[in-house]
Amino acid sequence: MWSAIARRPTSAVTDLKAALVREAQALGFDAVGITDPAAIAGVRDRLEAFLQSGGHGDMGWLADAPARRADPRVLWPDVRTVIMLGVNYGPDEDPMALLHARSRGAISVYARGDDYHDLIKKRLKTLARWLLARAGGEVKVFVDTAAVMEKPLAHQAGIGWQGKHTNLVSRGFGSWLFLGAIFATCELPRDEAEADHCGSCRACLDSCPTAAFPAPYQLDARRCISYLTIENKGPIPHEFRRAMGNRIYGCDDCLAACPWNKFAQAGREAKLAARAELRAPALADLVRLDDTAFRAHFTKSPVKRIGRDRFVRNVLIAIGNSGDPALVEEAAALLHDASPLVRGAAVWALAQLAPDELAQRAATIVEDDDSVRHEWALAKCPVMLPQT
Repeated sequence: MWSAIARRPTSAVTDLKAALVREAQALGFDAVGITDPAAIAGVRDRLEAFLQSGGHGDMGWLADAPARRADPRVLWPDVRTVIMLGVNYGPDEDPMALLHARSRGAISVYARGDDYHDLIKKRLKTLARWLLARAGGEVKVFVDTAAVMEKPLAHQAGIGWQGKHTNLVSRGFGSWLFLGAIFATCELPRDEAEADHCGSCRACLDSCPTAAFPAPYQLDARRCISYLTIENKGPIPHEFRRAMGNRIYGCDDCLAACPWNKFAQAGREAKLAARAELRAPALADLVRLDDTAFRAHFTKSPVKRIGRDRFVRNVLIAIGNSGDPALVEEAAALLHDASPLVRGAAVWALAQLAPDELAQRAATIVEDDDSVRHEWALAKCPVMLPQT
């Protein structure tokens, strides 16, 4: 947070807003909108209903202080203006095409380059300093790291609307926008909220491999592949493993299905561009990563946050779905991994690719972890308990 002391005459406020928009665009922001901090007060009821349904799964942080999350004035009582900003990250290729390359892993478009949080936060701070120098007061910046509901705020700021997949949709950028926010104590003219342009379209809802949308505009995160591969810390529930296919970090299906994407141009700049090694990585290479290699491979990447064990769990599920006999030995090698999470996923992967091979190996396996023994039992391959 920075502070300064100054006041702008009312007659200059409109000019200040226009200058702010120009400065934001010069810094690389593709969308800018301004709203009142009170504009999303009505979302609290929806948020609490979502939490009561359990749709947030294990994301306990969502349930912390819903009043603060649903009202910027509770988070920061001095805020008078919310400036919402968007960066287009539209892909330069069809992200769905990779789902047919079953021996390669599909990483969500947003995570194929360096972590967007770092780049956007630097821009937000630069823009915030610019605003302070001209308007005074105080500011705070947020990039998906605090109790800020960016999508409803962006809707009220006129950047887009929350589509039936619950993500923000823009007429200019489709479903491909990173969002950031600046809270300020100065007053700036507000933009009008964007209208909902989804109409009768159900493309995003019908595209979901796991039926994670119980109704339009409602998400059950517990069924969402993005949640299952990123937030979920335990084994992937069996009912969703086949549907995951080769998605190893996140899922783009509902975003990619949005018809408004036809107006979006590829928006990846050099600093956000997909790394070559993350566009279509071979499962055989990824499953061999130990912790050190994982950290090195995903340096500066959001993938790094989930850790090696959860990531390799995801890769093993993809291997089980690959139908590629060349990956049998890769899965078998991890039946003895130090992580129960990895060992359990390896059992499932091998049961899909080579059940006879798994049965032969069961005779030599000693396993004391209940969750892994459960995987062996489901594969109908009893294993030994350690001797006491």
